[in-house]
Amino acid sequence: MDRLDEMQATINDMVDETRGILAADESSPTIKKRFDAIGVESTEENRRFYRALLLDTPGLGEYISGVIMFEETLGQQDDAGKPLPEVAWSQRIVPGIKVDKGKGPLSGSPGDLITCGLDGLADRLEGYKQQGARFAKWREVYAITHTNPTPLGLRANAEMLARYAAICQELGVVPIVEPEVLMDGDHDIDRCAQVTERVLHSVFHALHLHHVSLEHMILKPNMVLPGKDCRRAPADEVAQATLAVLKRTVPAAVPSINFLSGGQGPEEATENLNAINRLRGNAPWQLSISYGRALQQPALHAWMGKPENHEAAQQALLKRARLNSLARQGKYEPSMED
Repeated sequence: MDRLDEMQATINDMVDETRGILAADESSPTIKKRFDAIGVESTEENRRFYRALLLDTPGLGEYISGVIMFEETLGQQDDAGKPLPEVAWSQRIVPGIKVDKGKGPLSGSPGDLITCGLDGLADRLEGYKQQGARFAKWREVYAITHTNPTPLGLRANAEMLARYAAICQELGVVPIVEPEVLMDGDHDIDRCAQVTERVLHSVFHALHLHHVSLEHMILKPNMVLPGKDCRRAPADEVAQATLAVLKRTVPAAVPSINFLSGGQGPEEATENLNAINRLRGNAPWQLSISYGRALQQPALHAWMGKPENHEAAQQALLKRARLNSLARQGKYEPSMED
């Protein structure tokens, strides 16, 4: 199959009007923190059992179209010996893979960060494809301070995202491009909007320079939100600010924008997504989710590492997936939480 046809098939399988993406790609240190919070040891077996539990949730494919996996998960199997990518695809959930190798300080630009992992990426992607991955994800993060992100930080991070996306598309892999403006800080929603607009302008400029096919990528941005140490904004204000920035920066050729939850609570993330879709008007893209904690947190706390809680955990995940599917369509109501 031609690589463009291959990527279009992946887009067709992942992008529709009701479903979203489950981010289950926590690094080993991050999932350890999640497990520590419920008193579960982060062993390979416990991680395998938990992630198999998520992917084997009956009916999940009705609301989830793709799953981002950590490298370890891509090679694991369920209790019956079935590879987890196959478990996902049995429900028409497309398996994908996180490919960046974490972040560190950007030299010459105090306060800015940069993500590494481009070395050997093409070879790694070939291996991931053989294991069943059809899309990839790369995250760059942007802290907001009085001086950050700097012009250098904007250019350097955009360049990394574009180079990653170009490598993916050369191999027929759909790239999820994730520029995340962090919620940390006391900045207001207007400051977040200003920074997010600058970030997205720089990212799409770099994607254009690297000849990335916009029709064969997915954007995973933050919503426009005030910092954690500022007052919480109502959902309508978040929706208006987010849509204004996206309309100024994201070309219509991009098929889907799948928001990250970025530290929002499960109900808050669903409420904000719902408001965005109610106000979307004639927005040219699908407006969906690629949530991690905002989908998984209720399931994790229902599970608590106990085999007898297996079904309860799956039901908690299914509930959040269903409510976010309704929010995708602007049909969610807070009363549905009960």
